[in-house]
Amino acid sequence: MKKDFFHTGLQVGRSAIQSLINGMGPGNIWYVDYGTGNDSNGGESWDDAFKTLTASHNAAVTSNMDVIMVNGVTNVVETAMVTISKSFLTIIGVGGSGDYFGQGAAITSAIATGATNIATVKNTGTGNTFIGMRFVCANTVAEGIYGFADDGTNSTFIACGFLKTNDLDATGAADFLCNAITSQFYNCNFGSPAYIVADDMIRPKLLLTEVLTQACSNIYLENCSFLCKTAGVEHVMVYGANATDVEEILLMKNCSFINNVAGAADPAHAVGFGAAQTAGSVVLKDCTSVLCTVMAESGVGIYVDGAVPTFATARVAVTA
Repeated sequence: MKKDFFHTGLQVGRSAIQSLINGMGPGNIWYVDYGTGNDSNGGESWDDAFKTLTASHNAAVTSNMDVIMVNGVTNVVETAMVTISKSFLTIIGVGGSGDYFGQGAAITSAIATGATNIATVKNTGTGNTFIGMRFVCANTVAEGIYGFADDGTNSTFIACGFLKTNDLDATGAADFLCNAITSQFYNCNFGSPAYIVADDMIRPKLLLTEVLTQACSNIYLENCSFLCKTAGVEHVMVYGANATDVEEILLMKNCSFINNVAGAADPAHAVGFGAAQTAGSVVLKDCTSVLCTVMAESGVGIYVDGAVPTFATARVAVTA
């Protein structure tokens, strides 16, 4: 059975990643190489790799602990949203830059038609793990307003990145839509300091508003970064519009909320809601805010614990 933070107390850091990978079997291993692969291949080796994540998911066996290896040398371009509906898969990006701001492999999409294409990837499965993956969305279809949409259970994201490059003037758009139960994130980054969020727009990095089949419940983030460049004070990096968007707890530990010094304004607060939360609480433990007026909006169910380094007013380099 897959472990998660809220059920077992397991926290997956750098030292535990190799142990996690070693324990994935005994499922199949599938290979994706957009540069040299073909979706008509068998997908069971690099020499016979699939071209897309879609094909590898179709081949994978649900609840079999299958692993999908994605070659990061060439970005994988999907022509429709990839729906990860199978369970207990592990998707690993390899061969790319592999660092914190440049993950091992990228899944991208620039889809212009099809109302069901709400994101580059949508997860509805149980117990799926994503390691070293970057999910980038430039969809122009009206409904395609998320980079990644998680509507699953017990998802784990390790060293992943999420980015929606357009719809920067749409409050409802987001780099990541979290409508999941017991998802956990380690060393991930949301958004980018390069794309300017329009004035008068909330346009979050992490959206908690219930859009899909469930509200987010018991979500844990550790050592994650939220990156923005905003033209107005209205931008909120972590946001939910309604009073019941967080169920039980959203716990963020050692996370950073960073507004680009080249932006035109400072967000009034990095984490906030459209209404006070009545179904759960948000806890920020030892987090940092840079060039945001305050880190957490008051009176909406956000609790801040630990030292609060907040660099908000002087647009100069901050040194220790």
